[in-house]
Amino acid sequence: MFLAAALCHTNVTQGTAPHTQKLTHSSLIENLMPEITLPDVEINLFTPKNPTTAKIVENYVCTEESSPNVIRHITIDLEGSGLEGVFRSGQSIGILPPGENDKGKPHKLRLYSVSSPSKGEGGNPNYVSTTVKRANEEVDGVFYTGICSNYLSNLKPGDELSITGPSGKRYLLPSNADEFNYVFFATGTGVAPFRGMIMELIEAGHKGQIVLIFGCPYRTDLLYKSYFESLEKEHDNVHYIKMISREDRRSDGSKKYVQTAIEDYDELLAPILASDNTLVYLCGMKGMQTGIYEQLAKKGYTDYLTAKGEAAEKDPSEWTWEDLKTSVKPSDRTFEEVY
Repeated sequence: MFLAAALCHTNVTQGTAPHTQKLTHSSLIENLMPEITLPDVEINLFTPKNPTTAKIVENYVCTEESSPNVIRHITIDLEGSGLEGVFRSGQSIGILPPGENDKGKPHKLRLYSVSSPSKGEGGNPNYVSTTVKRANEEVDGVFYTGICSNYLSNLKPGDELSITGPSGKRYLLPSNADEFNYVFFATGTGVAPFRGMIMELIEAGHKGQIVLIFGCPYRTDLLYKSYFESLEKEHDNVHYIKMISREDRRSDGSKKYVQTAIEDYDELLAPILASDNTLVYLCGMKGMQTGIYEQLAKKGYTDYLTAKGEAAEKDPSEWTWEDLKTSVKPSDRTFEEVY
């Protein structure tokens, strides 16, 4: 029977973390699970019914020229908006595109993950950044264009836009962030919050392990590649794993995905995932979590998962794909943001 990680389940509390002695690199790997204390954050200061105005500072393509996808890094100046210095890494900013839909109603709000650290893009508390994929695709013979992504992608420095937020109060780094190791799973623009989080950890002199597992179809879609590669070279505790699904193959000939990294990089990941003070974050397209949870269960890392219904009565090795999709959820040690 699966006990929903009851024996090692960790409480998550909101508020100020108690004073704790900073751990050394080696003790972080072996230390028992500390309490996860999430910071108190501001949310929904501005809403779709009461938005505020900001300006674009920079807007540039962050994929390579040969990429079939156009993904942009966009920085927004919050000065005078009432949101200066408020956004925390892991939160989202709301964008209200102008105009109306085909029913004559205003376009709906779209949320975008913040890709800047809590101190602001480039250390400026007035600046917040996000990562936007220009959505243009054909589905069943019909061509669709993303209203908000194309609106944002077309904006130029100095242009004004209506924003809301902040949004989100759990998808955050703990207040006691230095007590944990981190394994980040990202696909596509899902890397956005991890850019900001990792910047914060590095600036704070984090001594624990930091692993970024990034998945995309082509090498040209590797976002912020130079930054993450430089971190890996400069810091022994930072590991950047690239899973390129349409170009690289595993030893058995199958494609590489973020979830297969758990097996393919077992020598690196096993001691980190087995540690009682490791947290897992995942962000990207909805459905990615199922494969990750399947691999975690197969490897016996069930403290990152909880199960309900019939799945709770089964051994994790017996979970079906349907169990994983409907009855297996993240535990307090796992932070999930899919869209």
